[in-house]
Amino acid sequence: MSNSQKTAVVTGGAGFVPSHLIDRLLGDGLKVVALDNFVTGNARNIEHLAQRPEFSFIEHDVSEPFDVDGPVDYIFHMASPASPIDYVQIPLETLKAGSYATHNALDLALRKKASFLVASTSEVYGDPELHPQQESYWGNVNPIGIRSCYDEAKRYAEAVTMAYHRAHGLDTKIVRIFNTYGPRMRLDDGRVVPAFIGQALQGEPMTIFGDGSQTRSFCYVSDLVEGIWKLAQSDFHEPVNCGNPHEMTIREFAEAIARHCGIELVLDQRPLPPDDPKLRRPDISRAKSLLAWEPVVSFDEGIKKTIDYFRGIVAATAI
Repeated sequence: MSNSQKTAVVTGGAGFVPSHLIDRLLGDGLKVVALDNFVTGNARNIEHLAQRPEFSFIEHDVSEPFDVDGPVDYIFHMASPASPIDYVQIPLETLKAGSYATHNALDLALRKKASFLVASTSEVYGDPELHPQQESYWGNVNPIGIRSCYDEAKRYAEAVTMAYHRAHGLDTKIVRIFNTYGPRMRLDDGRVVPAFIGQALQGEPMTIFGDGSQTRSFCYVSDLVEGIWKLAQSDFHEPVNCGNPHEMTIREFAEAIARHCGIELVLDQRPLPPDDPKLRRPDISRAKSLLAWEPVVSFDEGIKKTIDYFRGIVAATAI
């Protein structure tokens, strides 16, 4: 069957990464049905698709049961709050996205005999004692900490996905997403990329937690989407890391943002939040060998595109 005859369902479709995934799927000739309740998603991210006949949208909270008409070939369960600010403000919705919503998406996959992919996260590794993180590492997670509503929701989503695979023979995939950035991120979502860029563009000091020695690895969104789509078409069922192994400290990242924005670096240092990971870098050996995938967009190229996007957002909000 050609891609033009295939249909994909994407939960959380108005979110940052899912909206880019939808663009890719449509570009490859698939029909796409997206669902979102706009708790953290933004209608602006998919408004350019409104007139596409091969795209349809359903406003729905997928933690409640749902169905779609017609045959379905792929289900991408991407719906979930994904920033520390969201975890604090909507912890129950975050837990439901990993539990009830994952069950509902898996049940739809069973009914439709569809391939299923769940978006997991590097946060399943917690504050890791192994560096870089490989898929065989079980993690170091605080099950009752302030971030636990997200960490444990994603760990549960992985567990129930594997249970459906083993109990029902469902074709399932698990992608563990590391820090990703690019256009369509929320300016106020609390993650370091929009936070630093927004502060830099508005002439404010960049808020840095701790001494800035904690590390992150930043993957441009088009690279991540390529990895997700390759994994969805594979026959591998265990988790696969997708991220950029180029690691930098938060202080180095702040310096890079200041340089690209043409400003002098001024920092506002604050205490490190509880359970904030000290180290984060993916081991992508599995993705390289199984999917022939690795990132190709350089940090300088990706961050320039992202700053240009946020410059437009900041200018629009200033009017």
